[in-house]
Amino acid sequence: MTLAAPASTRSATLPLIAVVVAGCIIAAITNGIRNSFGLFTLPVTADLGISRETWAMAMAIQNLAWGIAQPFAGGFADRYGSGRVIAAGLVVYAVGLVLTSLSPTGSLLYLTAGIVAGAGFATCGFSIIMAAFGRAVPPAKRSFIFGIATAASSFGQFVFAPISQGFISAFGWQSAFVSLAAIVVLAIPLTMALRGRSESVPGEADLPFMEAISRAWGFGSYRLLVVGFFVCGFHLAFINVHMPAYLVQCGLSPAIASWSMAVIGLFNIAGSLASGYLGSRVPKQLLLAAIYFSRAIVIGVFLLVPVTATSTLLFSAAMGLLWLSTVPLTAGLVSLFFGPRYMGMLYGIAFLSHQLGSFAGVWLGGVVYDQTGSYSLVWYLTILLGLASAAIHLPIRERASPKFSAAVA
Repeated sequence: MTLAAPASTRSATLPLIAVVVAGCIIAAITNGIRNSFGLFTLPVTADLGISRETWAMAMAIQNLAWGIAQPFAGGFADRYGSGRVIAAGLVVYAVGLVLTSLSPTGSLLYLTAGIVAGAGFATCGFSIIMAAFGRAVPPAKRSFIFGIATAASSFGQFVFAPISQGFISAFGWQSAFVSLAAIVVLAIPLTMALRGRSESVPGEADLPFMEAISRAWGFGSYRLLVVGFFVCGFHLAFINVHMPAYLVQCGLSPAIASWSMAVIGLFNIAGSLASGYLGSRVPKQLLLAAIYFSRAIVIGVFLLVPVTATSTLLFSAAMGLLWLSTVPLTAGLVSLFFGPRYMGMLYGIAFLSHQLGSFAGVWLGGVVYDQTGSYSLVWYLTILLGLASAAIHLPIRERASPKFSAAVA
């Protein structure tokens, strides 16, 4: 079965700006809500009487389910259209949030907050939205538009961190999840602007699912990119889920913890836009190496100074500049390597690696805290992984894969 068939990339009646705005709003809502899950750590564990490791495992499963579902969601979007896939994903995501509010045990949280919410986000999150943009946007503008989509996701984090904390404080964590699910449902009509699927391009290969993956994996630069993306997931998931609880443990208030996540989202708007802009002017692999190296330095400095409200917000601002700035560059390289037709699926493969890193970061954070009463070992590991990923990206070459240039009968 070939993965895609000739089709219009988007509705001819809609201008490009409408496609971008609709996609950015959906990305802001879905990613903003997902990044607020760390704020639920303390109220959920206290109310249900479960360990922090149990909640961390639910979040780890969510990231793993997201990663496993992502290549398939991307493949379906390539074949049947992003709008349909995103609409279905929004429904599943909302159901996952509601079911999470009704889950009284760790085992049920693994299913609801983990598998259902993770699979839902995989089919409605910014990865599928960027694949839609990759088909609708001219090649010279893709890196910048990817940066805009990533910035929109970050704006969602800035907006939904205080909103989610407000819902939790005012109504409790169960009602907060239901309220967030209602917001997800309101985004469904916007998917009409993202209709369209991949179209055949003369000179591009027309490949079955597994053969496309096999050819892509045979390209050395893609393998390095996929391996390096593991570290991005480790960093983001560990900080997103465990830093709010870490800050409270250090004596700061939950309000400061929520604002630290909001500041990350705010500053990542600038970081993502800068990354998208520079990605069309500077070799993307060098920018990626610089981002991972900078993350290691910023985390190291944060661990050396006393944890105060000021140092936390400064750390959040610095990490925000580096937070999702890897995404437009990684997506841009995938598009450059293989073209837009298979981007949903092949970026999904890279994102699976990202989510394996997310699983490891979230799970190790919970295990190490429960065993030692501290997150220190995992913080040190984030530094080592950042340095390793910086080294891995340096040999990547910014060129198209010849294995995707010849049409296959």
